[in-house]
Amino acid sequence: MSEKKNFGDYSRNFITNIPADLESEQAKYFRQTIPKFPDEAIYIYSFKENRMIFAHGWEEVVGYKDDEINMLAIVNMSAPEFAPFSHDLNDKALQFIHGKTKNLESYSFTIELKKIHKNGVHVPMIVRVGVFSSDNGRIESIIGRFQINRSLIFGKVMRYAAYGPEKEKFEEELNKILFYHLAISNKEKEALSLVARGYSFKEIAHELNVSHSAIEKRIIPLYKRFNVKSLTHLVSFAYDNNILP
Repeated sequence: MSEKKNFGDYSRNFITNIPADLESEQAKYFRQTIPKFPDEAIYIYSFKENRMIFAHGWEEVVGYKDDEINMLAIVNMSAPEFAPFSHDLNDKALQFIHGKTKNLESYSFTIELKKIHKNGVHVPMIVRVGVFSSDNGRIESIIGRFQINRSLIFGKVMRYAAYGPEKEKFEEELNKILFYHLAISNKEKEALSLVARGYSFKEIAHELNVSHSAIEKRIIPLYKRFNVKSLTHLVSFAYDNNILP
């Protein structure tokens, strides 16, 4: 597997280490109107102001107070084995969404990873990042939700998913850069789970209401990515690396 360097170069051009002013009217409004679940931390980052404009729940989740957490710190607190993949995912997702002008608030992505708590402990999380607001076809701010999930079982394969009006194209663009990593998307995992149950590609296509070629595009690239030689080997690899339950 080839190595890549300079992770996160694109997204780093847009983020700072400036925390939110939680006494602002804007932050107080978000605190009252945005629901937060237990074991969850939320941020809203403004590209217009180049700073965090809201943070809630961070001390409970990773030990940092809401008025000290900032975007650069969040990016840098990924556990080392997850950081390159996370940075590349952030980069490519932001690049893709920056190229869109309509329905921006419908775009988001998720990733399963570990963040490093202030006390050094690794915290398993499902992270969802999406567009929070836009103006005249341009992203104004993004929202991130970091949910602790202690039931996650990690192998060496990273797991992610893409959402939005152009979901297929969004995931396709992510896959181009994430191919350098041992990673699998939600759609690839969905198709692979049916392979493991004995479905043929034709049957999977019918089950998921997509074309036969669409299933081939989800499954065949996994051979090279995971260095396997057959479907049986691929399914075995998936179970061995906790991709499939």
